[in-house]
Amino acid sequence: MSPGSRCCLHLLLLLLGVLGAPALGDPGPLEDVVIDRYYIPKICLREAQMGDFIRYHYNGTFKDGKKFDSSYDRGATVAGVVGVGRLITGMDRGLQGMCVNERRHLIVPPHLGYGSIGVAGLIPPDATLYFDVVMLDIWNKNDKLQITTLSKPERCNRTVENSDFVRYHYNGTLLDGTPFDSSYSKGSTYDTYVGTGWLIKGMDQGLLGMCAGEKRSIIIPPFLAYGEKGYGTVIPPQASLVFSVLLVDFHNPKDGVFLEHLEVPETCKRRAVTGDFIRYHYNGTLMDGTLFDSSYSRNETYNTYIGKGYIIPGMDQGLQGVCVGEHRRVVIPPHLAYGENGAGDKIPGSAVLIFDVHVIDFHNPADPVEIETVFRPEGCNVTTRHRDFVRYHYNCSLLDGTRLFSSHDYEKPQEVTLGANKVIEGLNSGLLDMCAGERRVLIVPPHLGHGESGARGVPGSAVLRFEVELISMEEGVPEGYLFIWHGEPPANLYEQMDLNKDGGIPAEEFSNFIKTQVAEGKGRLMPSSDPEKVIADMFQNQDRNQDGKITPEELKLKSDEDQEKIHEEL
Repeated sequence: MSPGSRCCLHLLLLLLGVLGAPALGDPGPLEDVVIDRYYIPKICLREAQMGDFIRYHYNGTFKDGKKFDSSYDRGATVAGVVGVGRLITGMDRGLQGMCVNERRHLIVPPHLGYGSIGVAGLIPPDATLYFDVVMLDIWNKNDKLQITTLSKPERCNRTVENSDFVRYHYNGTLLDGTPFDSSYSKGSTYDTYVGTGWLIKGMDQGLLGMCAGEKRSIIIPPFLAYGEKGYGTVIPPQASLVFSVLLVDFHNPKDGVFLEHLEVPETCKRRAVTGDFIRYHYNGTLMDGTLFDSSYSRNETYNTYIGKGYIIPGMDQGLQGVCVGEHRRVVIPPHLAYGENGAGDKIPGSAVLIFDVHVIDFHNPADPVEIETVFRPEGCNVTTRHRDFVRYHYNCSLLDGTRLFSSHDYEKPQEVTLGANKVIEGLNSGLLDMCAGERRVLIVPPHLGHGESGARGVPGSAVLRFEVELISMEEGVPEGYLFIWHGEPPANLYEQMDLNKDGGIPAEEFSNFIKTQVAEGKGRLMPSSDPEKVIADMFQNQDRNQDGKITPEELKLKSDEDQEKIHEEL
């Protein structure tokens, strides 16, 4: 039937319906079916046409209201082909042009019903039939899948293909809107492979080409769904299905880790490799954007070795080759993450994970101090050595630029005796072999810094960056010594110290003697910002009975004491 003739038929049926309406109580002889479209849905995507398969409910009565048949009473809809003679002629005509969910009153005259014969025991001869019909479904064997994209993410790097594993939410309804199933009511996604026969054909086709986060409406004709058999009690035979689908994520079992380099520093002197210890911040989300974990929320980095199996395999791979300061997105398929079981109540089974990572620092347990000389004065002949006393300025920060400490915050430079265990090992090493006026940048790994525990203001396992400038240095003395002679000590040392010859050397007498030796260049004190304290410590060491004076028996050179200890050990 052409569109023009179909339109004329509809107009004729409408005209007959309008003209016949007042006569519903007593129509008299009828030439054709009387149609009363008493409910027409606002949206009518399709009208029943000759040759369409339809499903509908109806009540059939006589003029006096007595019921002779009802699909409702049988608990099953009627399914058939309209306009091809499989129904009584009046019903064939009366159903054409109906929309899904449309309701009609039909008055079928005898010659378009069961005529002068009727149906024995059910419909008398020459009976006019009254039908109250609601259309539930319309489809045609030439129909194809109807896909409507409801929303789609701006970014879509990849779409679903055959053999992909998908996780999606859905609401399933019949064409008239009757719900039959929903993943939301179960509280979990539907997880399956696409294109491998696990799904009805229409869903297999309807999911192809979707992006993670995309929403689609998929209308599936019965021959691509459950066909003539239907499914249980919820999907009738020959039912078209409507699925509202939200694709949560998907992957392929052959997928590896996908990397997206969001921001890479212009200078990257070194990239992380297996065995390195790394500190990084991250946000972990599912493909639909649901946040499942974040180091930022805990206000501390995640610290671990890479390539050693301490973290999920996908992250072990995804962190290879990162630079300090890099921002990287790591997309991990479930077989390289938490697999079919998921983790806890936040990571579902078979979930693709997305980590947005910011690398704070990394190091290797075998790393030495990295030294970069920024400036070295010309004619530098004297450099710092072990036990030297040095004054220096410094700025200390993390590798991400976070400022920690600075000597410039105080009134004077930092002072320390190198090798006296007063500063971290890495800084001590970095201050050796420097000239006064030299400037360096030191990169100190945590095993030469503050270790796994960190220190006040310093995170555990942090790599530290020092900018140091050596202000001055003083030659030191060997470890364990507070004073050394530049030559041989006087043979009659005690007599020279005991200025008043009273057989006892008090603190003042001892101090004056030591200061004189230093002034005359005969010896030197251990370098310190407080020489008086060094001399006081020397006196206390010699005043062995702590009576305030040194006797001839008490006075001993450090070298003699060391020799005595050797003999005792022998």
